This record gives sequence, C-alpha cells and structure tokens, in this order.
Amino acid sequence: MKRGGYVIAEQLNIKVKFIRGFGDKTRLQILEYIKDGEKTVSQIVDNVQASQSNISQHLGCLKDCGLIIGRQDGKYVYYSLRNEKVKILLSMFDEVFADVQTDVACCDRHFENVEG
Repeated sequence: MKRGGYVIAEQLNIKVKFIRGFGDKTRLQILEYIKDGEKTVSQIVDNVQASQSNISQHLGCLKDCGLIIGRQDGKYVYYSLRNEKVKILLSMFDEVFADVQTDVACCDRHFENVEG
C-alpha cells in the first residue's frame, strides 16, 4: 500500500476512536451533564446513576479521546468539556438527530441494545 494510503487509513482509525467517545450511552450522559459547567465525580455519579468505578472508567476514556479535561482543586477533581468546540459538536449532534430521529429509531442494523 502506498504511504499516502497508510496515512489516510491511520487518520481514519484515529477519527473512529474519537467518535467512539460519543458512542456509549454513559459517556454521552456524562458529556451532556458537564456541557454547561464542570462537575465532580460524585456529582456525575449522582446524575448518571452509575457506580463510581464505572464513571471513572468512562471519564478516563473521554479524557483519552480528548473530549474532557480534569482540574484538581484540593481533594476534588472537576471535569469539564475540553473546549467550546466539543460543546458545539454536541449541539450539532442534537440538530442532525432532530432531522433523522425517525430513521434512526427504525434502524435495527449494527446496534446493540442501548436501553440499559
């Protein structure tokens, strides 16, 4: 394969990793919850209603994907969106989803049960 093709394939792989950050119900709940301001882990746990270890794993994924940042203040870590662009992207998802919501609801290919 040509080097140029490898670079494009690698960029696509990285883009897929980035998009997977949004592709989990719990991670999306976290992102939606912190989009209007930073929150502590315990606030996120209470809002999302998941275990602290589960939330911590998802926060780690979101940090690794470059979507959120953490700020230490004493014994607390406050999590927030990395920047305004992530917030805009979440809003854009909502806008596009409003247009395709019926089609998405009818699609049963390649999707896991997202109810739980």
